[in-house]
Amino acid sequence: MDDTGSEPSEIATAAPAPRAARGTGRRLHGAIAHKLGVAILSGEYAPGDILSGEVAFSESLGVSRSAYREAVQVLTAKGLVESRPKAGTRVLPRDRWNLLDPDVLAWAFTGEPDIGFVRGLFELRAIVEPAAAALAAERRDRADLKIMKDALAAMRRHTLATEAGRAADREFHDAVLRATRNDTLVVLSASIAAAVGWTTQFKQRARALPRNPIPDHVRVYEAIAAGDAAEASAAMRHLVDLALEDTKVAMGR
Repeated sequence: MDDTGSEPSEIATAAPAPRAARGTGRRLHGAIAHKLGVAILSGEYAPGDILSGEVAFSESLGVSRSAYREAVQVLTAKGLVESRPKAGTRVLPRDRWNLLDPDVLAWAFTGEPDIGFVRGLFELRAIVEPAAAALAAERRDRADLKIMKDALAAMRRHTLATEAGRAADREFHDAVLRATRNDTLVVLSASIAAAVGWTTQFKQRARALPRNPIPDHVRVYEAIAAGDAAEASAAMRHLVDLALEDTKVAMGR
């Protein structure tokens, strides 16, 4: 969603709420949820803070009360807030947040993400993706390999400096997880793909990638295609470790 407008009036115990873009229906409550989500993930609203009531909030933003309520429902579903009668809407502790939700990941990377959070994402990837690559090497079929190969071709054609190239990168990692034939791993595919996409985009905000990561992806693909589980795992671990180092460079760490 686009960030537009100016800051509204104060809330009860937290920083001023960002003004939401005007609009109607789903687009409007989505814009409000986006802005509140970014504010929570960036620390403008801390755990325990109480958001102002729907009347005050909707008036300060110039939006309907129903749009605000729907936005709060979105945040509630993602574990960021909870609403109770007479107690208001409170920001929940961080350990209640669904940090792997693709929207929450997007909100985290809208601003400057915390290095601890970024490191945590890469630690998760380092645990999940090498094991997934090993299973994929054992269980993949021709269709899986075609998806991976096509994704690599698109990455080369568009480069990771473009959205099309980053979409192909996400498709590659998604295909590896799906090739495991493990439904519980496939459930993570949207989250892993979102983490891959946002960290790659983040690394290029100020400058180009310090190196070309496509050969690292090719090594993973070749190991999976060869049915070499050990090499597929090692290649994926190498890819994830180098991606973390690139991200640290982008963050000046």
